Amino acid sequence: MFGASQHRATVDGVRQMARDTWAVRIRQPELAAAITPGQFFMIRPQSGSDPLLGRPFALYDIYSEDGRPCKGSLPVGVEFGFVVVGKLTGLMSGWKTGDEVELWGPLGNGFPPPAAKHLICVAGGIGQTPFLGVAREALGLQQYGQPARGVTSPEKVTLCYGVRSETYLAGLDDFDIPGLHVHIATDDGSAGHHGYVTELLQQQLDAGKDDTHVYCCGPEPMMKAVADICETAGVPCWLSLETPMACGFGACFSCVARVREDDGSWDYRRTCVEGPVFPAEKLIL
Repeated sequence: MFGASQHRATVDGVRQMARDTWAVRIRQPELAAAITPGQFFMIRPQSGSDPLLGRPFALYDIYSEDGRPCKGSLPVGVEFGFVVVGKLTGLMSGWKTGDEVELWGPLGNGFPPPAAKHLICVAGGIGQTPFLGVAREALGLQQYGQPARGVTSPEKVTLCYGVRSETYLAGLDDFDIPGLHVHIATDDGSAGHHGYVTELLQQQLDAGKDDTHVYCCGPEPMMKAVADICETAGVPCWLSLETPMACGFGACFSCVARVREDDGSWDYRRTCVEGPVFPAEKLIL
C-alpha cells in the first residue's frame, strides 16, 4: 500500500446529496489508486490562509474517467461527502469545477477486509460515507488499494442507516447496488423505521448472528450503543471515529482516543494514525 503523500488536485464536480449535505469529486489519480475504504485524507484550498489547516474527510468512492465507478478501469479521482458545519465546508459547497486544492493522504488504517458470512454496516448521520466503498468492495464490484486488497465476499451485506429526518438521507441512489440490503431509520418516522438505527441492528442480530461482523460510523453515543449491542450478542464490531484533528499524520496529538491495553490499563492512541478504525472492545467511549 502506498504511504501518504501531499498532492495538488482539481475539483471535478460538486453535487448536493441531501439537506446541508454535499459531495465533492477531486481529480487525483495517485490518491484514488492507493486509498482503501475507511481511510481518509486532509484537504484545503490551494490558495489563501483562512482556514489555514486542512480538514479530514473519509473516502466515499473512487471514479473513472467517464465519471462512473471504475470496476476494471483505472481510477482518476476520489469523492467524499460532508455536512456544512463551518467555514471550510461552507466554502466547499460552492467550489467549482477546476478549482485547485491541496490534499494529504491516504491516511489512517481503514476497515479490515470483510471476514464473515454477514457484514452489517451501521451508519448514523454523515456516517454512511465510508460504507459505499466498503459495500462495493465486499460485493466484488470494486477493488481498492495498490496492490488491490484480496477480499472474500460475504454471503450477505447489509447497511442500516439512520438520520433525524428523511431530508437528511444522503446517497440512497448510490447505495442502490446489486446485493446490498439497505434498511433506513429516521428519528421522526418520515422514512423507514420510526426510531433509532440501533433498533435496526438489533433486529438483524435477532434474526441471526452466527458469523456476523459489524462496521459502524456515526455520532459517538450511537457508536457506543452499537458497541454495547454487539458485545451482548458476542458479535465482533469495528468503530470508525469521527474525531476532530489538526494535522492528520500524528504530530499534534489533538485527536487521541482512549484505548484499552491487554493488561487492563488504558492509554491514548492517535485516531489519525492508529485509527480511525478500532475494534469496539478496545475503545473507551
